[in-house]
Amino acid sequence: MNTYYKNIAAQIRKDIVMMHAKANSSHIGSAFSCVDLLVALYFDVIKTHSKNKKRVDEDKFILSKGHAVSALYATLAQKGVFSKNLLKRYCINGTRLPGHATRNAVKGLDVSTGSLGHGLSVGAGMALAAKHDKLKKRIFVLISDGECNEGSIWEAAMFAGHHKLDNLVVIIDYNKLQAFGRVSDVLDIEPLADKWKAFGWQVKEVDGHNIKSLTKCFNAVPFKKGRPSVVISHTIKGKGVSFMQDRLEWHYKSPNSDQLALAMKELGIK
Repeated sequence: MNTYYKNIAAQIRKDIVMMHAKANSSHIGSAFSCVDLLVALYFDVIKTHSKNKKRVDEDKFILSKGHAVSALYATLAQKGVFSKNLLKRYCINGTRLPGHATRNAVKGLDVSTGSLGHGLSVGAGMALAAKHDKLKKRIFVLISDGECNEGSIWEAAMFAGHHKLDNLVVIIDYNKLQAFGRVSDVLDIEPLADKWKAFGWQVKEVDGHNIKSLTKCFNAVPFKKGRPSVVISHTIKGKGVSFMQDRLEWHYKSPNSDQLALAMKELGIK
C-alpha cells in the first residue's frame, strides 16, 4: 500500500512540475510540500465526489493556502474528478484553472482562497452549519505555517473551540518557509501546538510525508469529542526534487527546461 501511495504522489508531482514549467508560474515548492497530505486525504480519508447526485453529508475540503492550488488540481485529476487534459491549461489567461483556488473552477473546488487566513473562517462556518443541520460530515482545512501569522486564523480557532466543532479538522503544512524567509525568522509561531491547545483544540503532530501515518491520523478525527482537531504536519518545501527541497527561491521560481528534465528524472515512478 505504501508503494501504491508513493507512486500516486510521484505522478502528481510530475504533473505539477509540468504545469508550472509550461505556465512559467510560481509556488511549486508550496505545492510539493502538501502533495502527500492531499494523497492521504483524497485516496483514503475523504468520502466525496461521488458519481451520483451530490450528497449534503459529504466531507468538505478547503485549501486555504490557495497559491498551492496546482497540487489540488493534480490530485483531483489523478482521482478522476476531471480530465488530466485540463492540467495543460493551468494558469493560462482565459482558461479554467487559475493560479489561485477559485470556486467552481472545477468540480471539488468549493471555496475561493489565496488571500491568506480566510479559509479557516469559512471552514468553521461550514462546520457550525453542519452541526446545526445534524449532518455527519467533516470539514478539512489545509493551512500554511506562514498563514498562522494572520490574526483571522486565531479568531477562527477561538470560535471553533468555543462552539466545540469536533467536525472541523485543520491540517498545517509546516514546511518552515514562507514567502520571504524562514518562518522562525519572519514571525516565529512556536510553541505552535500549545497555541492551538490554548484555544481548545486537540493536537497531533505527524511526519507530513509519511502517507501511512497521515491516513491513520486523519481517520482518527475527531481526536476528542467536543474539540476541533489540528494536525501539525511537518513537511519540506519542494519535497520530491532534490534541488528544490527546503530552498526559499522555489516559493516563486518556475523550472527551466533543464530543471524540468532533471525533476522528471528524479520523480520517476518505480
